[in-house]
Amino acid sequence: MSTKTLRLNFPQWQGGTEPAYRFGSELLCWLMPAHEGPEETVEVPAADGQPLQIEQGIKARTALLSQARAARAAIERHQPERIVVLGGDCLVDLAPMAYLNRIHDGRLGVLWIDAHPDVMSTAEFSHAHAHVLGMLLGRGDEEFTAEVERKLDPARVMIAGMSAWTEAEGRILQELGVRHTPAADLADSSQPILDWIAAEGITHLAVHFDLDVLDAAHFSPLLFNKPEQPEGTFDGIVQGTMRLGQVIRLLQDVSGACDVVGLGIAEFLPWDMLRLREALAGLPIMRG
Repeated sequence: MSTKTLRLNFPQWQGGTEPAYRFGSELLCWLMPAHEGPEETVEVPAADGQPLQIEQGIKARTALLSQARAARAAIERHQPERIVVLGGDCLVDLAPMAYLNRIHDGRLGVLWIDAHPDVMSTAEFSHAHAHVLGMLLGRGDEEFTAEVERKLDPARVMIAGMSAWTEAEGRILQELGVRHTPAADLADSSQPILDWIAAEGITHLAVHFDLDVLDAAHFSPLLFNKPEQPEGTFDGIVQGTMRLGQVIRLLQDVSGACDVVGLGIAEFLPWDMLRLREALAGLPIMRG
């Protein structure tokens, strides 16, 4: 097996029904340090302006399932020991984490850094990026959960930075047996997560980093800062409160406590860069 890290570029946007996730993934690829190992890009069609259709309770189900399988095939081609995923919406981590849990015989630890638990299913929500952790645990659409050969062990999953949740999410988390640590407990120390790693004997860890765990007042490229939205658009949706430095400290600390074999970065929405690109593209001189 290769010891090199696979970099998986995955500009998926349909899971969050937000076409700008595609541009966010592409910009992340440009921002990342140089990578000498293998690299794959999952082909994702650009939005065509047509609304996404709900199929069996999931928007764009056919496209999302096809893209998950393409990601799995890309990973299997390389059989890597480590994977970095540059998304895209949160569903991009389905195939990578399923693969990593399989090669670690179901003993992978998963640190889910997110303002939301992502454990819903079609019964609660049609956007599949809010289903992904549930799918990895065996809850949800049968064809998606079938992509997860070894389901995650709930005791080896920790959601970090989630400070509030809906009644439905709370019920599902209790049913699944997934623990969570609020942002306030991680503001000055990573100890709650380090204690969990030690208690569960986690030696290999994959991290899901949804940027919406961050405070939108201090980090601008987030969904909640989408320009020109009507007042009240995001009312009732939990927003993150962590600072970027706190998350980076947490990542550094867990890297010292175990082997971090996966990192997925999701839901990067660089609105100002997108606005500038679109504005410049409209100038006649740019079309010459």
